[in-house]
Amino acid sequence: MLHTIIQKNSYQDSIVLMLLTNRLNTLAGVKKASVMMGTPANKDIFKTGGLYTPELEEASSNDMAIVLDIRDKDEKLIQDVLSTIDEFLAEQSKGGNEKGTETVKTWDKALELGQEAHVAVFSIPGTHAAVEIEHALNEGKHVFCFSDNVALADEVRLKQLAHEKGLLLMGPDCGTGIINGIPVAFTNAVRKGSIGVVGASGTGIQEVTTLIHKLGGGVTNAIGTGGRDLKAEVGGITLKDSVATLEQDPDTKVIVVISKPPAPSVRDEVLELLRGSSKPVVTIFLGEEPTDHEENLYRAYTLEEAAEIAVQLMQGKDVVQKNTALADPGYQFTPEQTGIKGLYSGGTLAYEAAMLMKRALGLKDDQKAEDGFILKDGVHEIIDLGDDIYTQGKPHPMIDPSKRQEMLAQAADEPTTAVILLDDVLGYGSHANMANELAPTIKEIKEKAASDGRELVVIATIVGTDEDPQDMAEQKNILKDAGVVLCDSNAQAVKMALLILGHPLTLPERKILPKKNSGKASAAPSKEMLRLLTNDAFINIGLRSFSDAITSHNGKAVQFDWQPVAGGNITLQKALQFLNKAILN
Repeated sequence: MLHTIIQKNSYQDSIVLMLLTNRLNTLAGVKKASVMMGTPANKDIFKTGGLYTPELEEASSNDMAIVLDIRDKDEKLIQDVLSTIDEFLAEQSKGGNEKGTETVKTWDKALELGQEAHVAVFSIPGTHAAVEIEHALNEGKHVFCFSDNVALADEVRLKQLAHEKGLLLMGPDCGTGIINGIPVAFTNAVRKGSIGVVGASGTGIQEVTTLIHKLGGGVTNAIGTGGRDLKAEVGGITLKDSVATLEQDPDTKVIVVISKPPAPSVRDEVLELLRGSSKPVVTIFLGEEPTDHEENLYRAYTLEEAAEIAVQLMQGKDVVQKNTALADPGYQFTPEQTGIKGLYSGGTLAYEAAMLMKRALGLKDDQKAEDGFILKDGVHEIIDLGDDIYTQGKPHPMIDPSKRQEMLAQAADEPTTAVILLDDVLGYGSHANMANELAPTIKEIKEKAASDGRELVVIATIVGTDEDPQDMAEQKNILKDAGVVLCDSNAQAVKMALLILGHPLTLPERKILPKKNSGKASAAPSKEMLRLLTNDAFINIGLRSFSDAITSHNGKAVQFDWQPVAGGNITLQKALQFLNKAILN
């Protein structure tokens, strides 16, 4: 039976709700639980998931709705659920003040206490984000927008507004950033150094920055742009302003730019800007196969290469292309076992894996992506488990291992599967011990395959550093004990998978050519842009754990426990904003 609990005026961030859902699903007697705010869209998700009840119609957008699938209406079980909810929310609400974070409930108070904060960080529902971002920009704050589902038209308008004000809008849907050495959102703890990064992909930034750390380098800033910044409609506004800012940063010696291929018109403008840089630049447009480097403008093919070239340039060394030789362990597969399955929590890592497999296997680039598939060709599959189809109303796979555990078993049961690829993404916001969650399933599927007379190889890479909140050495040991083959990078993991199936991969060779032209010098960044480079204070609007990551790296945070005004009515919110502007003017 279904039982509904409505907690009035109890707004919570979506990630907190997902974590609470996980907690409730562990309670004995609960077959399934789902916790969401009572928005019309979320009510539709309850219907799709078979958890809709008439009582949900009483919930407003500010109300927390909990639906339980339980055997019988057991009053003790219901009380246990209510106690668990109270305990969990109490855990989430504490911690910030103990670490010196000021907590406020209104914009006025946030701005009063956050006068030194040059960056506002947003992790609120995307339907409300545009109004709040505009408010922050009008108050002279740079914006880091973790929130997604912001309309493209709003993104264009707000990025143009930010540019006019000499500010950066990082995002929307910006999952990763490092500002003045301080991690923001889903980010690793990376050594501070002299390499500046601009990226349109979250796990792409994570892979490159953690590899830079492992190679002995460090990062000044890693500025996320959001995945749509290099579309023709947006025009690369944030990327261009970020590059111009890093160009004037005395601590940044090398610049790295990470993206999937930009729109052709934007690509030409970006390359012209990068050619005009006085600093060496490394670019990686994932999916493009570069044929050459230009003097002072180096083109990487993999995320690993981007990190290696950046560190070589930082150390003043000649750029040397590395083709790490891998030894074939000589696994014995059945004749049917010819397939590679990739189950990724990182979308960019999945994209890179698909790119490398297409090159090695001679697959066409026009594969149709469906149900989160980045590649689906016969026995080969690469899946982005962070795709919306898997995360709608559910935790992201970097937080929750359940979907990957389920799909590991499915992939292993297919007689054609020889190799399974995985990523273990560490850092702030990610699961505290993902290896420990995946290891039992990995052992189980390997043992089952062996009993069926099949070899099953699981290859993984750990995206992280020895300074991350998780213990990277422990993660390695747990995975190795489960029989996982560990590789130093995602590219190495894919190359290993291809090698043991008889498809050795070589990367495209590149020669260094003279610059095609002198390029176009960046416009001088504003004073506000340059303040970003030394910023150590933030206003965090939304997920409290982002404040904790900031303060753990000696940053300062004002925690704004935001709730939607006007009952969540967007039209009314815009009207109130217009009236406030009129009063101020």
